[in-house]
Parts: sequence; structure tokens; C-alpha cells
Amino acid sequence: MKRTINYTMIFVAFTVLSCFEAGAQAEVMAWGNMTGIRVEGQLMAFESSLRVVENDWSKIWMTGKERQFRPTYHRDGASQMVRTTVERIRFDQMVTDQSPGFVTVSLKAEADTTFDAEGVFFCIDLPLKEYSGASIRIGKSEIKVDHLRETGSSRPVKYNGKEFRIEGIERTLRLDFSSSVTVFVRKENGSAATLYFQWFEKVRTGRQASKTFTVQAEGIIDHSPVEVKLDIQNPGRLFEGLGGNFRLQSPNDRKVINYCLDSLRVAWGRVEMPWRHWQPEENSDPITEARAGRLNERVDASMKMAQRLSAMGMPVIVSAWFPPVWAIDGDPKQYVRRGGVQAYRLDPSKQQKIYKSITDYLVYLKQEYGVEAVMYSFNESDLGIDVLHTPREHADFIKGLGAYMASRGLATKMVLGDNSDATTFDFIVPAMNDPETHKYIGAVSFHSWRGCDDETLHKWAAASRELNVPLIIGEGSTDAAAHVYPEIFAESTFAFYEINLYTRICAICQPLSILQWQLTSDYSILWGDGIYGSTGPLRPTQRFWNLKQLASTPEQAFTIPFTCDHEEVNCAVFGNIARNEYAVHLVNNGASRKATIKGLPAELKELEMYVTNREENMQRRGAIPIANGQVTLELPAASFISLISL
Repeated sequence: MKRTINYTMIFVAFTVLSCFEAGAQAEVMAWGNMTGIRVEGQLMAFESSLRVVENDWSKIWMTGKERQFRPTYHRDGASQMVRTTVERIRFDQMVTDQSPGFVTVSLKAEADTTFDAEGVFFCIDLPLKEYSGASIRIGKSEIKVDHLRETGSSRPVKYNGKEFRIEGIERTLRLDFSSSVTVFVRKENGSAATLYFQWFEKVRTGRQASKTFTVQAEGIIDHSPVEVKLDIQNPGRLFEGLGGNFRLQSPNDRKVINYCLDSLRVAWGRVEMPWRHWQPEENSDPITEARAGRLNERVDASMKMAQRLSAMGMPVIVSAWFPPVWAIDGDPKQYVRRGGVQAYRLDPSKQQKIYKSITDYLVYLKQEYGVEAVMYSFNESDLGIDVLHTPREHADFIKGLGAYMASRGLATKMVLGDNSDATTFDFIVPAMNDPETHKYIGAVSFHSWRGCDDETLHKWAAASRELNVPLIIGEGSTDAAAHVYPEIFAESTFAFYEINLYTRICAICQPLSILQWQLTSDYSILWGDGIYGSTGPLRPTQRFWNLKQLASTPEQAFTIPFTCDHEEVNCAVFGNIARNEYAVHLVNNGASRKATIKGLPAELKELEMYVTNREENMQRRGAIPIANGQVTLELPAASFISLISL
């Protein structure tokens, strides 16, 4: 990740158990958007947003992931509250679960600016999959969504009413207001339709508007069974297990690290090289300085972290964030930090000094702490957090530093990529196309913060196969901005999205490891004891139990190919064939359903079932018998289920 953690912010204490209440149905993102309402575990999908529209619909600003500056999120029992700002319009939104499928939304908007605007809106986006062919009823008016044309910047037709009913083939969505509101209906962004409910029309400083309304979602609950067929005879790539990042930033880190390393099987580790503290002066000899007792405390702590992980049998990746001033091209004060991105360019005239400085660090780590880093990288150099490379510079740096490390007797390889997210795939293409880089590349890596659609994941998998090196997810999670609204870490919805992503990555990319960001107090999978200002004892969240369940995959297991006939269920399957040890991981994204798994080894007699969801924390459900290589079980609604060899 890209920032220095700040623990000076004070957050309202949050009790993890509050997110497990039976009434919790609405999925509310920390920036304010609802993604739907769950009924019996099945998501009745839509997406709400808060929008400000420029006059004549020529420009639209809206809430979305990483679009707002520092929104806040808080849960109080059945209510989820978000405060955020769009174009100097402050929104306070509270979504309260009332009964299955039925929520109350209280929304207040206040303008801190004056400009010519079409208005301020609460919007509902209807997904095409669920609402193709739907009708929208507003009083006596009826709109067929299939008759809507794609909207450009033209002004849409407006309606007025108190009750709005959207009827699809299998879904019904109803919004009820206490008084008449104006609504515009548009077709945009490939959706079936988007409804703009107007809060106020003219934007003037000090103008306020507030409303409370209800949203009710109904639909057919899909309990249809799923069948998973394994192909044990054609194992894929090795999965060594869950890994973790251990970049030290806070006094709270130690207790979280101890808890995680004592409780999880962690297979890989990634630590920071505090480069600017290792050699702050250009013409100093950092190894001589260190051996003279002048080693920086942060450097020592990072090296000891690597030593601890290595002593536990983990391969260790070393990554650098901040370069020393002397290595930066130009005046560091001229580099303006924007959105957490510093983007320092390295001085090309000091290339050999840069190679030597980094390699000195790795040599000292090996000689004095007994750790030879398996790989080295600059963190997210595609984006510049905090060293920026062009794709060609990335390729050249791999060759230059790789050759220099080899000349010093190190076996350390370079990470290709270590990209900020999966969408920046083109960053690694020049290095892939340059055969001279290949001998120095130890693995391909991206960070899973955004853009992980199936097509993109397949590109990364293909790149690692082409180079015949492993794929590693250098930083695993789903929301890089979540440290701003940390209560979201304890939400079941956040945990569920995260394990869904990891399961998909395992199935498509077949990574060697996914390294969680982090197994420290930063983006912590634990809560309490002062973590982000929380109270009570240090305790695991649902995210912790998801990771522990995934980490229980047998060691040295190969990815097992499979087919799955239900889109609501994500799967990942692993097997250590030599030891006849297997793990079948399933994420059931909908209602409860029966699952049949076929193709298990005939000699395997039973699998232990574990379940993690809102109410169960890696709950052992008992042994599931296998007959003729086949097992049948009931998948609980909205749950992460694992079947693991006894």
C-alpha cells in the first residue's frame, strides 16, 4: 500500500457482534452506495448512489469507491451511517434494517457552495441482468425499461410521485416517500434504468433538504443445487498457502503480528526495506555504519521482522517504498503528494549507486540476520508509491539490479510488476518481451485492490505461465481507502467480498500465495485493544476467520481444476496428491442450497466441514462422508464453506 498509517484520528468504538444481528440485510458500502438487500441470504441487487448533476445534464458527480475524500462509516445496531461529500454537497445517510428485505433510508443533504446545477439526487441503478424487461410504475404512469434509449447529455423526462414500484421478472423493488418527489428516469452505463430522485434543484450555499423513505426488495429465492466436478488427474500450479505483509508502522503492530503468527499458517512474508533510513547520506557506507552500531532503529526492526518470518520457514520478499533524498531526480520538495501518491523519479545519473545501496541492504540482511530475500521490488512503481517507473524503466531496472545482485553473490530475484492493481497489466509487457529480463524474474505480482474481473485475472495467469514463474498477489484485499473508514473492516459484507475475491483469484490465477495487506494493525483483521480506536479485548473479525479457513489448505497443495454449474457459487480446490490431502473451498453468494462435489479420490473417505459467515466463525460442522468419490452437503446461505481432509 501507499501510505503512512495515522493513529491520531479518533473513531467511535465498534462492537463486532453488532454486525451479526439477524436483522442485518442491507449491503452498504463505506462511501454510501447500497449494493442491494439480502433476503434469506440472496442479494436483491441494485446500486444506490448520491449524485450532483450539472445544468443540462452535461456532467454528473457521484459517490463511488475512492471517489470521495475521507468519507466516514459507522454502524449502530441495525443502522449503518455514512457521511460523505460530493462537489461540496455534504450528505448524511442512515440505512436501517427493519425486517427481511425492508429498510428505511434517512438522508440529509446540505450545500456549501453555489453553482448552476440541475440538482442533487439520490439514485437507484437497476442492473440489466435482474431488470431487463422490467416496468417502472409511478402513480398511474408506467415506463417500460426496454423502451428507454441510451441517454447522452440530453435532459430526461421527469415524473412526480410518492410510490415507485419496479417490477422485473424475478425481482420487485419498491420505494415509498412520505411526500411527492421528482424523479428522472434515464438509461445509462449499460444498466436497465437509472432513477434520479431529486433532493433539491438549485444549489445554493446553506441550502438543506432531508427525507426519510423506505426501500423494499422482493424476489424469487434461488435454492437450486450446485454441482462441482473435480479433475484430480490434471493438477495445476502449486499453492503454498496464505501469506502476509508485515510493514511495520505502529506500536500496535506487535500484538497483532503475534496473534496472527500464533493462530494462522502463514506461508509467505513481505517486509519493508526502509531505504531512506538505511542510507540517508549519498557517500556514506551503510554496512560500515551499521556494523559501527549506528543502524537505524526502523531498519533493525524491519530486518528482525524478516528474520522472524524466515525462522518460521517463510520465503521473504523485500520491498521499498521511500527512497533517500540523494537518489531522487531533482528537488524532492517539488514532488507534490496527490491522493497518497508521491511518484518520485530516481536519478538516472546515480544508477550504479542505487544498485549498490539496495544490494548492500540485502547483503547485510543475509550476513547479519541470516535472511536471503527470495525477491525484491519497488512497491507499486507503476503508480509511484513511492518510486515511479515507466514500463520500459521497470524492465531496465530488473535487468540492472538483477545483474548487480547476482554479481554480489545473492540469489535474490526481482518481482515483475508488484503493480498497484490488476488493471495496469501493460506495465509488465516490456519486461515480458525482453528476454534479457527473464533470468532475473522470480515471480509476477499484482495487488488486488480493484479491477479484478475475470478477463483481467486470466491475463495475469497467462503472463506467469508464459514466463514459467509463479504468480503472487503481493497485496491482497479489496479497498485501498478502507483505512479512512476502518469500522468497515469489522463488517460482514466487507469480509464476504474479500473472500469471494480470493476464491476467484485462486481458481483463475492459480497463485503461489496471496499476501494479505496486512497482518499488522494496519488494515487489521483483528479488532479491539485500541486498534483504530476500538475498545474491548483484542479479538478476531470475520475476515480473520475467513483467512484462517483458507490458510487451513494442506501444505504444498496443487490447484485442482474443476467445473461449477452455478454462478452464485465461487470455488477453489487444492490437493496434495502425494499425501491424499485436499481442500474444497466454496463461497455461496446466495440462499442455502444443496451441493454435490464429484471426482474426489476413491480412497478419500470423509472431509471435515467448516463454515464462516455472520454468525459462525470457522464453525466445525463435522465430518462429511464420501461415497464413490462424491459428497453431498447443504451450503448455508451467504457463507464461506470449506471441506478439508481430516
